[in-house]
Amino acid sequence: YIHSQHHEETDDAQIDANISPVIPRTSGYVTEVRVKDNQIVKKGDTLVVLDSRSEQIHLQQMEAALKTAENSLHVANASTSASRANVSAYEANVRTADAQIEAAKITLKRATQDYERYANLIKDHSITQQQYEQAEAAKMTAERQLQVLMDQKNAVIRQAGAASSQSNATAQQTGVAEATIKQRMADVENAKLTLSYTVITAPQDGRVSKINVQLGQLVQPGQSLFSVVLDSEPWVVANFKETQISRMHEGQEVTVKVDAFPGHEFKGKVASFAPATGSRFALLPPDNAS
Repeated sequence: YIHSQHHEETDDAQIDANISPVIPRTSGYVTEVRVKDNQIVKKGDTLVVLDSRSEQIHLQQMEAALKTAENSLHVANASTSASRANVSAYEANVRTADAQIEAAKITLKRATQDYERYANLIKDHSITQQQYEQAEAAKMTAERQLQVLMDQKNAVIRQAGAASSQSNATAQQTGVAEATIKQRMADVENAKLTLSYTVITAPQDGRVSKINVQLGQLVQPGQSLFSVVLDSEPWVVANFKETQISRMHEGQEVTVKVDAFPGHEFKGKVASFAPATGSRFALLPPDNAS
């Protein structure tokens, strides 16, 4: 009687533990079931293997697409290098044309001076008509040569501009190729991840519950195959009456007796209080009129 005045007891209690469901992340046909009912497993142990041939083919396709993108980048880089070389060559041609124009200007200046001098000499018949005509022809030839060189320079400048535009375009193609490579790399990683989903492993250490999957069965993502009862942190759920919990609080020491271990007492502490009774979470919770 004295003990009951300072202690509360209940037989409505049970040992509980976390239960982790084994759920596939991809669909496929079951090719292997490597565990049996109630088998103890460790974290990472293979539980079920799905047919992975389609995922392997998809991975090969993504790897081939990545290789194609890398080759496209090499081609774009080569085109960019060639375009830059063409731009440099055209710029060198422009400098050569400038030098030739300067030389033609000097030639034209000298031919003009000769022509003007011969024009004065022809007036007093100091030179022959042939000499005068030769000087005039030399001047006209120098003028036409200068005009030709200037036209050639303008053409080279236009070609250099076109080559520069082509170089910019190929440089942009390089950026597009690099972005494509990143996308293909992401596709490869995603394909590898999907392939890894065909091997279903244990999420934690524990014991396998009843297995509801058979060889050749088609499973879908999110389908519960079976569960693993974790053995890391079991606890006791004890149900007391309302009149018993008035002086209970978290942290109080508790003595637990388990039917499976007669004559042995386990020591524990109150961890928490449920915010509602178990019946409130039932499929058909009671709703008494009183």
